[in-house]
Order: sequence, then C-alpha cells, then structure tokens
Amino acid sequence: MRGTGRQPPEDPVWGFSDVILIALFAFFSLVFILGLAVILAHSSRYFRNTSAVKLADNALILVPAQAVGSLLIVVFMAQILRLKYKANFATAIGWNRPALGLTVFAIAGGGGLAILSEIISNLLQKWIPKSLPIDELFHDARSAYMLSFLGILVAPVVEELFFRGFLYPVLARATGVTAGVLLTAAAFAVIHAGQLAQAWIPLMVIFGVGIAFTAVRARTKSVATTVLMHMSYNATIFALLFFSSQGFRHLG
Repeated sequence: MRGTGRQPPEDPVWGFSDVILIALFAFFSLVFILGLAVILAHSSRYFRNTSAVKLADNALILVPAQAVGSLLIVVFMAQILRLKYKANFATAIGWNRPALGLTVFAIAGGGGLAILSEIISNLLQKWIPKSLPIDELFHDARSAYMLSFLGILVAPVVEELFFRGFLYPVLARATGVTAGVLLTAAAFAVIHAGQLAQAWIPLMVIFGVGIAFTAVRARTKSVATTVLMHMSYNATIFALLFFSSQGFRHLG
C-alpha cells in the first residue's frame, strides 16, 4: 500500500457538529423520499392494492428512492464544505485517486475480505438467524438485480464518504488513529444493525470489515481506495449469491 513511515495527523476543516448534521440530513431525507415514493406508488393503479409496508420493501420502490436520497446526501456533504469552509470537496475529504498498484490491492482485498466474511458466517451459521431483514428484500430476480446495483454502485460511495471521509478524520483527531478506526468501524456496524436483526455474529463480521476499510483509509489517506474496496466487497457478495442461487432464480 502507498504510504510508509509516520502518517500526518488528521486535521479536517469540519467538526463533530457537521458530521451529526450530515447524519440527521441523511436520515430524514431518506425517510422523506422513501415515504414520498411509497405514496406515489400507492396512488398508481399498479400498486393500489399493495400495503405501504410491502411497498417500502419492494426493490422497485426502495432502490430508486435510496439512489435519489444518496445523491442528495453527497450534494449536501459537498455544499457544507463549499459554503461553510470554502473547501474543495475531493481535496478536503482526502479522495486521493489511487495508483494502479493500490487499485489492484483494493479490488483484490475487497473480494478476499468478502470471501473470508462468508466463510466465517458459514462456520458460525447455527448462531445466525435463518432469516434476516435484508434477506426479505430479495423477492425475485428483478429485486436482486436492482439491489445489486444499489449495493455495488451507490451504497459504497455514500457510506465511504460519510464513514471514512467525514467521520473517521474527526474521531482520529479527537481520540487517535487506533480508537478512531475502532469507533468508525463500530458506527459502521451499528448502521447495518437493522438489516441484520441485531444478530451479533453478522454484526461482528461487519465490524471486522469496517476495521479493515478504516485501517486502509488511515494508512493510505485515500477515500477513493476504500470506495473501490467496498465496491469489490459488495460485488463479491452479490456474485456469490448469484451463483449459489443459479442466477437469482432460487432465492430464499
């Protein structure tokens, strides 16, 4: 990986209050957009007889709403830096596009981490609930393809910008690198708790993945690298599901 010797301390122009503001904006904007999407869908003739709860779990409704919400969150992040701190977004968060060697590392590392996570989950399967909330979103092949799009191309970008771009630097500045890595990974796991039914084994796996992502960010000073790593991780998970379900035809 790029970067040897002593790393300079994190010193972002923003503070904890900005991170909290972004988190609140993300929560309320996603809830509002999903609610609006559900209302619009329910008023159409195609979903008129479908309950609001089922519509919220329908990939045809959920994925576009999450994609729009994610775009708004990124725009909000950029505007905070531009308007409040007169800072360039990519420079301030440490986007730092990786060189070829680091790109290969990120892609291979993300894929390898996904395979390791699946091996650990399979070994500890008896302590994992048979059905998790995230599994219930995969109704059919169309849902799986749409969720794959969201999970590979959208979610990693937004999550990395927030956790490794905004949250980690302020935590590392306040608590040090090691504590910052662990606290960021813990927050990353907590945000996925609802999808995993608060089951401790899947959450510990996600916590471990979060440590790996954040450690790479701390070492390379490159959010772009962790985005690639996260994309590769999710792509591998979806690829494994694709092959195990014979092309998303045998889900559940």
